[in-house]
Amino acid sequence: MREASGSTWVLQMMILFILIFACFLSLVLNYYKAYRVKNNMITIIETRAGITSDSLALINNVLRGEAYSNTGLCPVEEGNWYGADLDGNYEEAEEGKRYPFCFKEYETNAGLYYYEIRLFYEFSLPFLGSISVFPINGRTDTFTGSNVKLDL
Repeated sequence: MREASGSTWVLQMMILFILIFACFLSLVLNYYKAYRVKNNMITIIETRAGITSDSLALINNVLRGEAYSNTGLCPVEEGNWYGADLDGNYEEAEEGKRYPFCFKEYETNAGLYYYEIRLFYEFSLPFLGSISVFPINGRTDTFTGSNVKLDL
């Protein structure tokens, strides 16, 4: 009888560690996916010299291709943040509205531009579902800007 209860305890511990490993693996893969999408977005914005209708279309293709579906709140209190959807539409970020990604354009004293973008990482576990959403920020290098950039 003692051996039976001992092997049951070992089996329960094995199942617990397998579940912990599966949850950890799920978290790492979601985190990596969000950073890969952020880096692709920054590359697109830099190569297209800003956020244009063409670059928004490419960004949306990347988001759809990666099956990115996380949404979050933009920092409205800072001002001049724009939220975009997966259809290529953008608008000034509204309080309480969730967007797949947000962006803000900055202009330096030398007349160069750079963008700050914000994506969202959803902290979810397979058995518990969504727990929390965390922002992932990125910033492009400075560039001269495009003649066909969006009117922000």
